Amino acid sequence: MSTPGPERNPSSVKVDKTSGQGKPPGGRSAKPAGAKGAGGRPAGKGPAGKTGGAGKGRKPVKPVKVAGGRHWGPIVVAGVVVLIAAGIIGYGVWAAARSSNEASTPWEERAAGIEGIVNYRNSSDKTIAARGHKPGVLPYSTNPPVGGDHNPRWQNCNGDVYTEPIPKEHAVHSLEHGAVWVTYKQGLPADQVETLKGKVEGQDYTLMSPVANLDKNVSLQAWGYQLKVDTVDDARIDDFIRALRLNASVEPGASCSSGVTVTGDIPQAS
Repeated sequence: MSTPGPERNPSSVKVDKTSGQGKPPGGRSAKPAGAKGAGGRPAGKGPAGKTGGAGKGRKPVKPVKVAGGRHWGPIVVAGVVVLIAAGIIGYGVWAAARSSNEASTPWEERAAGIEGIVNYRNSSDKTIAARGHKPGVLPYSTNPPVGGDHNPRWQNCNGDVYTEPIPKEHAVHSLEHGAVWVTYKQGLPADQVETLKGKVEGQDYTLMSPVANLDKNVSLQAWGYQLKVDTVDDARIDDFIRALRLNASVEPGASCSSGVTVTGDIPQAS
């Protein structure tokens, strides 16, 4: 018969909050899933059935979506600025090239290149080339005249704009000095007259006036040259002025100042 050994008492282990076992933090006892709390409600839910306990009252955070679209306003503005700058530069290059070409091309060639221009210097009518100074009313073979005998007084032609017809005998003398005489049909609408005025007013060795019985709306004259066009917007008007103003003079250095400013068909007495 064996002798009983010392009596063994089971040891107890104390579980603290950090052991991961026992009571959860806060002293609340863990309940099995599905267990009901006081009042018969499921454990962990508040009076309205909302989840309670840890994290009570926290709602899920929804991710914020950031629009990834481009701001086109600044891009469009920058594009427009670039296009304008390119246009200005391009025009400058074109204008410089044109000026250089004009400077190197004789004016007679530039005049001959204007479509529709008539060169009366090659005419068999010798009265057009005449340059005598004669008083009074004189006959001319073209309307308006482009040359021939004329009065001793010339019409002022420093960009002068006359709203009434002027004596042809004075205007022809202005052509001899190198002026371009811009004429238009009487009764031309006022806005079109204003367009022509902008090509003449203030520009030396040019003058402008209406002419009776003109067969085209606009006619331009230099000594021995003429161009007639239908519209005031015709680009050949500027080409004519640019090529022939001063260049067509048969009396280089003669002035357009100190002439007469008379209007009407009768020339001023010498």
